[in-house]
Order: sequence, then structure tokens, then C-alpha cells
Amino acid sequence: MELTRRFEEALQFALMAHRDQLRKGSETPYISHLLAVAALVLEDGGDEDQAIAALLHDAPEDQGGYQILEEIRQRFGDRVAEIVHGCTDTYQSPKPPWRERKEAYLEHLIHASPEVRRVSLADKLHNARSILTDLLRSGDAVWERFNGGKEGTFWYYRRLLEIFRSVDESPLVIELGWVMERIEQVASRFDPEV
Repeated sequence: MELTRRFEEALQFALMAHRDQLRKGSETPYISHLLAVAALVLEDGGDEDQAIAALLHDAPEDQGGYQILEEIRQRFGDRVAEIVHGCTDTYQSPKPPWRERKEAYLEHLIHASPEVRRVSLADKLHNARSILTDLLRSGDAVWERFNGGKEGTFWYYRRLLEIFRSVDESPLVIELGWVMERIEQVASRFDPEV
């Protein structure tokens, strides 16, 4: 598959939307996450619309809510906008309580389209990889970056993995399981009750 000018335009849009944003607890530009998610989507067989949605999946939640979703719809079409919408856990500012948002997102994910699940899975896999890297670098202090803390983060990722496994057997699902096992092994060095 060849990526077209639309992908380049989406990359520019993502760069502008997230230009001042860093990854949580780091000095890493946020665009690194979006590029990684798009790469995972493409490597998993996703098409250009899914890769564009991967680049833009956090824009409504982080950079302007429904207004930016509508701009995505106008620039990149209904399909991209629907995938982005399906990957967004809130449009509210301030955001609702963390657990409430995550429970609603998990319930939504059970019934989401395969293309929404592919982008969401790529997003969660890259986030889990980042958690593992940060855990190796920073130890138990990594959990202070997360609204759900260690316990909530483990609950959320275990439930995500359960849902993804129930509907898919892709290499991304398998890798997410491996990364979660490794996170649990490393975390148990700091806290044997993980």
C-alpha cells in the first residue's frame, strides 16, 4: 500500500495540534507516540484511513474536543473521524473521574468496530511499551505519573488485554500480553504483591 498526500497532511495536522505537548513525565515530544501508533497500525495491515486516525486519535481529547473532531471530519473524511471518535474516552473539560472514564471506554471497546479496536490496540501497546521502559528507568516512581496509580493502571491494562484477546488474535494482542507480563515481572521487584 502506498501512503498518499492525505497521510502527509494528517502528519502536519498532528504536529500542529500536539506541538507543545510532551509524553507524560518526560521530555519526549508527544508526536513520537502518534508516529509509533501509526506505524503499529500499518504493520498490522491497517489502511491509510486507519493510519491517519492513529496520528489523530488523541487530538479531540487533548486539543479541542468536538470542534477538532469536526475539523478532522472535514479534512480527512467520515471514516477517519469515526475511528478517532471511537478511540476518544472523553470530550469533557475538565475530564470526568479517571475510573469512570476508563470503565466507560472499556464497555465501548467491547462493541467497537474492528478498525477502532486496531487503532486502540496499537495505542495501548505503545503506551504499555512506554510504561515498561519508564519502569526500567525510574522504578516504582513511574506510577506517580498515572491518575489510576499502579493498582488502577494494572486493572485497566489487564481488562484491555482481556477484551482484545476476546475478539482478536493479532500479533499486537500477543505482544501486549508479553509486555504486560514483563511489566508485572519488573514491578514485582519493587512490590512483590503485584
